[in-house]
Amino acid sequence: MPGNRINNEQVGLYMSTRTKGCTQVTSAAKAGISERSGRRIENGRQDPSAKKRHWKTRASSLDAVWEGELVPLLEQAPHLLPMTLLEYLQEKYVGKYPDNVLRTLQRKVKHWKALNGAAKTLIFRQTHEPGRQGLSDFTKLKGVKITIAGKPLAHLLYHFRLAFSGWSHIKVIMGGESYTALASGLQEALWRLGGSPLEHRTDSLSAAFKNLNADLRKDLTSRYEALCDYYNMEPTRNNLGISHENGSVEGPHGHVKRRIKQALLLRQSNDFESIEAYQAWLDGVINKHNQRNAKNVFLERASLQPLPLHRTVDYTEVIATVHSTGTIEVKRTTYSVPSKLRGEKLRVHLYDSYLECYLGSRLVITLPRVYAINKAGRARKIDYHHLIDSLVKKPQAFRFSQLREDILPTPTYKKIWSYLEKEVRGRLSCKLMVGLLSIAAKYNCEDKLSRIVSDQIEKNRVPDLNQLEALFSSKADNHLRADIQVTQHNLCGYDELLVVGGESND
Repeated sequence: MPGNRINNEQVGLYMSTRTKGCTQVTSAAKAGISERSGRRIENGRQDPSAKKRHWKTRASSLDAVWEGELVPLLEQAPHLLPMTLLEYLQEKYVGKYPDNVLRTLQRKVKHWKALNGAAKTLIFRQTHEPGRQGLSDFTKLKGVKITIAGKPLAHLLYHFRLAFSGWSHIKVIMGGESYTALASGLQEALWRLGGSPLEHRTDSLSAAFKNLNADLRKDLTSRYEALCDYYNMEPTRNNLGISHENGSVEGPHGHVKRRIKQALLLRQSNDFESIEAYQAWLDGVINKHNQRNAKNVFLERASLQPLPLHRTVDYTEVIATVHSTGTIEVKRTTYSVPSKLRGEKLRVHLYDSYLECYLGSRLVITLPRVYAINKAGRARKIDYHHLIDSLVKKPQAFRFSQLREDILPTPTYKKIWSYLEKEVRGRLSCKLMVGLLSIAAKYNCEDKLSRIVSDQIEKNRVPDLNQLEALFSSKADNHLRADIQVTQHNLCGYDELLVVGGESND
């Protein structure tokens, strides 16, 4: 065919056909070449063994400076870029080396580095044995916006994977990379899997080590090693900055995330009603992924080590004092707690998504964990139920409280406060707002109360606390009465007992 090289077999077939009396057109067609190529063969101008040209047809302007100037520069600094060398020539020899010599320079530099450059790092493909290695890493769903009830969810994904079978587990992580996130995700993966591998590899926990002093880093290392020891796994880590050493999980990140993105497209929505619902959906996606490797997973499970009887500690413990404000400070976040705990010291078990607060050995409250938006900022998680008893006693403290915006539970209550502050003013506005919160807490009617009051202020009516209290207290009483059903049994049985008793006494 035109444009393709002609081999000896085609030449022989063409000439053989021609000697049998066939025309040039017929012979060329049988040999799979053009008629023009056939004519060249007959004229002796077709050399099937001719090789592709590999020599220069003309001298390059770079030849004059290559060996004498550029090569010495590359020998001194092998990392010099072709563009840097071109700019050097253009500055030294003004007007002699235009931009269009850059490609020639790039080819020459690439060729020189291939022959004279430093040795390059190679990747050694590994043979994975069943039950040998499990790997952990954190990743992000880049380009995908997940929302919970319409609100964006800032999160990471913890990914555990077995190197041999490819069995994976994904866990939603609300904070950053940390020992707590690693420990909770790893233990969850192992217990779902039903066994532990001989070795566990991570990426040096580099993110978890940031901003820690030497003592804390040593403590973190000790805790990680103790966790692996509990599950009889050898703890190993990548060399810092060498991500391909964790390639058995780094590479599959892309496959798993691609599967998640495809599943979101089929779902036609990135919004979930809760974090728990999002996690359950992720579990379903990853289970389908694991089912595709079911044969290898079955084989590897048989090679795993048995698990201990119970899980070990996967939280960070801190001590927090309950301030006079009814709050505690944990990891740059202010949390409110019941006012009766004021002055006490709580032992806080800090998990990735929640806190357990203990007074002595007794669990007194569980709180959702909140993270500061940035490293320099702070966050708050205030529940008005914890503070309302004190606010009712001194409602005027509400107006200028540092926690005022956090005490108001929803945007609707913030709108109600804005109306009261503007239309009622003075001491009454605080009394009304605190009274509304008190009713909401007392009768567990936060949403319904906000709707009723919103309807009233749209009609420019100031809420009446006595009417609202009466409304919800009567509903509570009716609810109690409706729940109590008394069935009167037959009393004739007592008469029989009296008769029998009388006979016995006689």
